[in-house]
Amino acid sequence: MTIHFIGAGPGAADLITLRASRIIAASPVCLYAGSLVPAELLATCPDDAEVVDTARMSLDQIVDKLVAADRAGLDVARLHSGDPSIYSAVAEQVRRLEAAGVGYDIVPGVPAFTAAAAALGRELTVPGVSQSIVLTRVSTLSTAMPPGEDLRSLGRSGATMVVHLGAHRIEQIAEELTESYGADCPAAVVAFASRPDEIVLRGTLATLVEQVHAAGITKTAVVIVGRVLAAEGFPDSYLYSATRSRATH
Repeated sequence: MTIHFIGAGPGAADLITLRASRIIAASPVCLYAGSLVPAELLATCPDDAEVVDTARMSLDQIVDKLVAADRAGLDVARLHSGDPSIYSAVAEQVRRLEAAGVGYDIVPGVPAFTAAAAALGRELTVPGVSQSIVLTRVSTLSTAMPPGEDLRSLGRSGATMVVHLGAHRIEQIAEELTESYGADCPAAVVAFASRPDEIVLRGTLATLVEQVHAAGITKTAVVIVGRVLAAEGFPDSYLYSATRSRATH
């Protein structure tokens, strides 16, 4: 039997993989992350499934539930928002499962930043403008950033910057990134990406703070900063170039 850590996507119930949907529909136990997982996904659980909201549970309580299900021979669909590889708290659960000798696998999901880029109608890697993306967050009271991973240091690359879990620190983000990107650099905030209540703000580092406050955005948002958001006149990529060899072998 297996614990399946499943990326439930950014919010829209249909932004989930076929594999994830199949596992959810077949698992007798489902643990999900509170309001972050759409109710429509839970509706696909078996009628007699045990469905548990982990929002008010501690890590130890969650792991105990996973281990107990495994010992009972039951598969578990453990739903996390977005993709499990980014800010999902899967690592500490996996560490405990491995110590307990419990098997698991991970099913990728659509991360919030890609849903945000889709909402903006933009590619985040544009030829001649930016070919790198920095995925990061800001320090909080709960989790400090490792040395060298502050926004000022990361911003020196000039890469497209994606800041998760930082809408409540929008002043800090704008101030620290302005040093490298300039006040006129295009910036955007997408809250509740892919959901019916999605909010999309477009501006610059100079205007973004006021826009975020006016919209009342404090969480469940992605901040994207970079020239790619307003890129024009860039060269075509080599991918579809007429001069590129189209050999199939």
